[in-house]
Amino acid sequence: MTIAAMPPRREPARHPATFRAAARRIGRRRFLTTGAAAMALAFAVDLPRTGVAAAAEMNAARIDSDPFTLGIASGDPQPGSVVLWTRLAPAPYQPDGGLPAERIDVDWEVARDPAFATVVSRGTATAHPEFHHSVHVEVAGLDPDRVHYYRFRAGTWLSETGRTRTAPEQGAVVPSVRFALTACQAYQDGYFTAYRHLAEDDVAFVLHLGDYIYEYAVDAVGGARNYTDRTVPSLYDREAASLEDYRLRYALYKSDPDLRAAHAAHPFVVAFDDHETENNYAGSIPENSVPPEEFLLRRAAAYRAYWENQPLRTAQQSVGPDLQLYRRLHWGQLAQFDVLDTRQYRSDQAYGDVAHIPGPESTDPARTMTGATQERWLLDGWRSSRAVWNVVPQQVTFAQRKLDLNPVAKVSMDAWDGYPASRRRILDGAKAAGLDNLMVLSGDVHVGYAFDLKDDFDEPSSRTLGTEIVATSITSGKDGSQRPGNWDTYMSANPHLKFYDGRRGYATVQLGLSRARADFKTVPYVTRPGAAISTAASFVTEVGRQGLTPA
Repeated sequence: MTIAAMPPRREPARHPATFRAAARRIGRRRFLTTGAAAMALAFAVDLPRTGVAAAAEMNAARIDSDPFTLGIASGDPQPGSVVLWTRLAPAPYQPDGGLPAERIDVDWEVARDPAFATVVSRGTATAHPEFHHSVHVEVAGLDPDRVHYYRFRAGTWLSETGRTRTAPEQGAVVPSVRFALTACQAYQDGYFTAYRHLAEDDVAFVLHLGDYIYEYAVDAVGGARNYTDRTVPSLYDREAASLEDYRLRYALYKSDPDLRAAHAAHPFVVAFDDHETENNYAGSIPENSVPPEEFLLRRAAAYRAYWENQPLRTAQQSVGPDLQLYRRLHWGQLAQFDVLDTRQYRSDQAYGDVAHIPGPESTDPARTMTGATQERWLLDGWRSSRAVWNVVPQQVTFAQRKLDLNPVAKVSMDAWDGYPASRRRILDGAKAAGLDNLMVLSGDVHVGYAFDLKDDFDEPSSRTLGTEIVATSITSGKDGSQRPGNWDTYMSANPHLKFYDGRRGYATVQLGLSRARADFKTVPYVTRPGAAISTAASFVTEVGRQGLTPA
C-alpha cells in the first residue's frame, strides 16, 4: 500500500514538563480543576519525539527475562516498506514494564524466508523509556508485492518470527487482494478465539476498525473469561484514564496469545474509535460532564498510548491531544483505501446521544462526522483516484439503519444517521467523482451487517451507489446470537440491509477486477476458549454494477 501525502500536522506550542505532570495525574475520579487543566493544555506539548539524550543507556545483556511478552507486529504496507513494532516488557503488568528508565538497543532483521537464510535488511533501533520502550521501525528498500519475515533481538533474547508483506507498486495491475476486517475486542467479554483462526487465514493484511482496547475495568477473573488458572492484577480493576492506565491496558490485551498470533501472521492497518479513549466521545467533548480542557488531557494520554502500542509510522505520532490517523493507501491499480477518523473531529452527538427520530438538531447542515479538512481530503482523493475499487475503512455504521417500524423511525445519533448532512456530502462527492465501485467498511456495533448504499435510503428503487460491510466484534457483547431479538424489525425497516448476524468473528473481503466478495466468519461462543469458526454468509458485488447478492 502506498501512503499518499498527508495534510500538514498542527504543532501547538506547549511545554512538555507541564503536559507530562498533568496527564499522569488524571484518574477516573481525580481530575484536575478546570483552571489547572486549561493552563496545562495552553503550555503543554507531547512527550519528546526522540528519546532524551541524557537518558542512561542500559546494556541489553542485563535483561534477565523475556522482554517480548507483548509480541511483535507490522503494519501500513507500502510497495517497498512496512513498519515493524514491538515493545520491551519483561514484566508487562507493572507500570514500568519491568525495565528501568533507560534506553535500550534492539536489533531487527527482515528476510525472504522464515529461516532467515536470505536477510534483505537489518539494523538497530532504540527503545526509549519516553515511549515506554516501544519500537517503531520503518523498513525501506524492500521488494514490492512479496511476503517477508522479521524478528527482533534484545541482548540474548530473540522474539518470535513475524510474517508481513509489502504492497504492489501503485501502477501495477493486480488481479485480486483478500483482506480481513476486525473490530471491538473487549478483553473482559471473552476469549480472542477469532484471532486464532484469523492467524491461520490467507489474507494480505488486516484492517482493524476500532475499539482495540476498552477503557472499562477488568476484574480479577477477567470478566466473562472467568479465569481459574490466573488472576488479573488489581490495577486493572478501574477505568483507564491516565497515560499509565492506558499503557497497562494495552499490555493486558497484547499479552493475549491469540491476538499476538494474528499480529505475527499479518500486517495490520489500524484506526481507533471511541473506547481507546472513552465511550462515545465526540472531538473534545467527553461522554460525561467533564470540562473539555480536562478531557483533552485524557485524550492526549490515550492517543499517546495508542501510537506507542500500534504498528504506526512517525507521521501518525500524537502531538498532545491530536493524532493524524486518517491516511490513504493503495494496492496497485486495484484499490485505493481512504482510512477515516470519525471520532476526533466530529460534532457532538445530537439529542443527548440517545436513539431519536431525525430532527433539526441532527439534520443541521453544519454538523460533521469527519471535520471539514478530512472531508475535503477524502473528496479530493476520490476525484484523482484511478483505482478499480475505492474503499473507505472507518468506524461507525454509514448506511441508514432504522431502529423501529414507526412511520418516522428512531436512528442512532452516534452513527452516520446522526450526521445525515455529512453523509449526503460524502455520497454526493462519490457521484461527482464518478466512482463506479465504492465500498465502506465499518465496525462498532458488535454485529455483522451487509448494506447496499442507496442514493436515497427512503426510496428502495433509488440508485445503489456502493456497498457497506460491517464487521462484527471479536468479543464485545459476549457470545451473541445468530438472530438478535430485533432481527425481524431491522430487516423489515431497512430493505437495503441484506444480512444481519449477531455472533462474534470477523469478515474477509476479496477485491477483483470484475467483482468483490465478502465472507462473514463467526464463532458460536467466546466466553470459553476453543470455538470453531464457520462462514455465516457470503455476498458478491459486481464491478460497475453495485449491489450485494448472495454468493
